[in-house]
Amino acid sequence: MDINFQIVKIFFLTTFSFLISMAWTPLLSHFLYKYRLEKTIRNEGTTPVYSQLHKHKAGTPTMGGLLFWVTTTVLTLFFSFLSNFSSLPAWLRQLNFLTRSETLLPLGALIASALVGLLDDWFNIRRQGGGKGGGLTVKHRLIIFTLIALVGAWWFYFKLDWDVVHIPFLGTFAIGAWYILFFVFVIVATSFSVNTIDGLDGLAAGSVLSAFTALGAIGFIQGDYNLVAFCGVLVGSLLAFLWFNIPPARFFMGDTGSMSLGVTLGIVALLVHAEFYLPLIALMLVLESCSVIIQIVYRKLFHRKIFISAPFHHHLEAIGWPESKIVMRFWVISAVTAVAGLILALMDLGLRIA
Repeated sequence: MDINFQIVKIFFLTTFSFLISMAWTPLLSHFLYKYRLEKTIRNEGTTPVYSQLHKHKAGTPTMGGLLFWVTTTVLTLFFSFLSNFSSLPAWLRQLNFLTRSETLLPLGALIASALVGLLDDWFNIRRQGGGKGGGLTVKHRLIIFTLIALVGAWWFYFKLDWDVVHIPFLGTFAIGAWYILFFVFVIVATSFSVNTIDGLDGLAAGSVLSAFTALGAIGFIQGDYNLVAFCGVLVGSLLAFLWFNIPPARFFMGDTGSMSLGVTLGIVALLVHAEFYLPLIALMLVLESCSVIIQIVYRKLFHRKIFISAPFHHHLEAIGWPESKIVMRFWVISAVTAVAGLILALMDLGLRIA
């Protein structure tokens, strides 16, 4: 297939995903409100600053992440199913982008982590579990992230014979079985980071959107067209989610959304050899996670907080920044850093080709 067809294919799948997502959002919204699948706002006894800032959001349903991961899953399987019918036009069969080497693992990880997140959301709604206000504790989440990452690492190392990392402007190096630990670290870090930044209407989706777009561009230059198509479908559904999630949000993505996005983001970065560009491409995710770590360490050492509330976007809320202002500025910075990371990756790729 020529590159022109690949461009049209990716554009079509992205647009189609957006339209399908927009079409079934009213059904999802009706379902979430009808059954009162509302996020539990933590009480003031455990998180006084957060609770005070977000008490007006009580009653907003969660599990909105179903919109993008279900759409991505269904469309991936749908076009794969169509490719089996030889009576269909060739161009329609060629819209399939499900392959063992590029998209099977990201899809599997998306579904697995989304289902775990769905369970966490259910615990939160029912006020069950060990977390504040219900749901999984941070410890349990990290364990689950690690288990999912180990399965992905096994697939990379033993099924795809993948044990190399690309260090920008230095080259590609085989690290053997150490790749398994490296893989786990990347996945756990991205999962934790997306889960951390998901605290304001539209913040996580908008920030991750820029990262997936940049990684998709890197993948396209490298010829990973099926993976780029997968990213396109996810981006299209994320755009539809953002349409309904900008302040004030109709629903929250919940852990079913943030967990699935975090795991998938890490895997896509590894597949396009952009793992060392990811901290720049997704800089706001890194800074948000660092703010939480700094807050915990500082509090342990000095018995006081360095931020009014962590992660950092809650600190900005606490000092008086409007929610929309925080979200929009995070989006702008995310877009700029994503472009910066993309430019560096393309410069690096140009040197490799030369």
